[in-house]
Amino acid sequence: MAIEHVLAVAPVSDFDTAAAWYGRLFGRAPDNRPMPGLADWRITGGGRLQVWRDPDRAGTALLNFAVDDLPAHLEALADRGLAPGEVREADQGVRLSFAPAPARQDALRRPRF
Repeated sequence: MAIEHVLAVAPVSDFDTAAAWYGRLFGRAPDNRPMPGLADWRITGGGRLQVWRDPDRAGTALLNFAVDDLPAHLEALADRGLAPGEVREADQGVRLSFAPAPARQDALRRPRF
């Protein structure tokens, strides 16, 4: 099996707030809004993130993003009004935690290859 694309879905209850937050995270508007309650960002050549209004599943997504220059990304996020969490060392790299809504954490990692 050869996987060419990955589509991650983040179910949310407050779609407008979540879409605005992810817009600040990525520094741009979604690439596609195919229907009400759905925003779609292409985040890599074969990877996409969809923010989807689904109150019953809201808060269940856990997302990790590997970045090339963690200090530069931290600075850019702060410039866009996001308050990154504590940077912690981990076996696979450095993690940065966010909490855009209760019981949610997304992380940026600097991979060590």
